[in-house]
Amino acid sequence: MNKSVFKSILATSALAFLSAVPLASIAQVVKVDGSSTVFPITEGVAEDFQKANKGLKVTVGVSGTGGGFKKFCRGETDISDASRPIAAKEMADCKTAGVDYYELPVAFDALTVVINPKNTWLKQATVAELKTMWEPAAQGKVTRWNQVNPTWPDLPMKLFGAGADSGTFDYFTEAIVGKSKSSRGDFTASEDDNVLVQGVAGDVNALGFFGYAYYAENTNKLKALPIVEKEGKPAVAPSAKTVSDGSYQPLARPIFIYVNVKSLEKPEVKKFVDFYMAHGGKMANEVKYVALPDSVYAANIKHMATGKKGTVFGGKNEVGISIEELVKREAKN
Repeated sequence: MNKSVFKSILATSALAFLSAVPLASIAQVVKVDGSSTVFPITEGVAEDFQKANKGLKVTVGVSGTGGGFKKFCRGETDISDASRPIAAKEMADCKTAGVDYYELPVAFDALTVVINPKNTWLKQATVAELKTMWEPAAQGKVTRWNQVNPTWPDLPMKLFGAGADSGTFDYFTEAIVGKSKSSRGDFTASEDDNVLVQGVAGDVNALGFFGYAYYAENTNKLKALPIVEKEGKPAVAPSAKTVSDGSYQPLARPIFIYVNVKSLEKPEVKKFVDFYMAHGGKMANEVKYVALPDSVYAANIKHMATGKKGTVFGGKNEVGISIEELVKREAKN
């Protein structure tokens, strides 16, 4: 067959196929990517939304907060899940690409340090001890438990943590080590929290960290470690109560979705975001995060309606912010 004739047939077939498929079935997809911490909330909301809105589809990827923002700032996604506020470089990347956004807090998380349930000797850990484990100077040197605390046994220490594209990695290193992304590199890293769950669950000498929802789903496999923020303070275990009363520090943190302003002009995206604000708090509680006060979700809706774009964090990842402080910030016009 003549090549030009063959190409003409292919083009005609493609046009016939596209004309046979309703445009709505192609276009009405809401694209979300980003944080594995926020994923359980977004995925749950997406499932309920799709049941209530036949013909609309929501895809939810897990590239980590940093990976999600890379896609978001290239205009590849409508919504970015984030377990920390957008960083200064990401703000600059979005600006360069002409991507404006709304920052919408959706819940509070108790970033959880976990150990194997067969570990019977580790009852709590101080921030200082965690820093000794995780700081860059520990790489290749601090490899046994008694090197962190001489009262702990002389056993190998196996560490599991979030990967470099994860907002959880950024937050944990800033809260514990004192500088974002400052960490030893010789640990098992993954943006997939389920990989970390399995790693800690499979080794009695393991310790890891990730969002509270993943611990709550695996309490039969893991043990949460109470944290001592400062010398003289009591050890505090992660829970909805300790996050709400502000006593779980410095690992309690707000988590977010970011919405592309142009994407919000698409009816399916607006419908999904409105649904998220109406049902996200309930879903946050269901997956064991802490829902925000109703006033915050109402403020999110108001900010989109009035065009309040950007972030209230100025490109910085703030450690120790309380729910009360977040409410005050979001209430401002």
